[in-house]
Amino acid sequence: MKFLKSVFQEMKLVTWPTGKELARLTGTVVSNVIAFALFFAVVDAGITALVHLLLSF
Repeated sequence: MKFLKSVFQEMKLVTWPTGKELARLTGTVVSNVIAFALFFAVVDAGITALVHLLLSF
């Protein structure tokens, strides 16, 4: 019980982001996830094409 009480006390001290900050940070995360997904999709396609090319000999 003491632990939970201290957790709630600490949570009151947290500086939470504003709605505008939250939207900006969420957009940053989503755009980075999309960028990395596209990057790895292109790398995967390239490696797959290279392996098929090497195995076709």
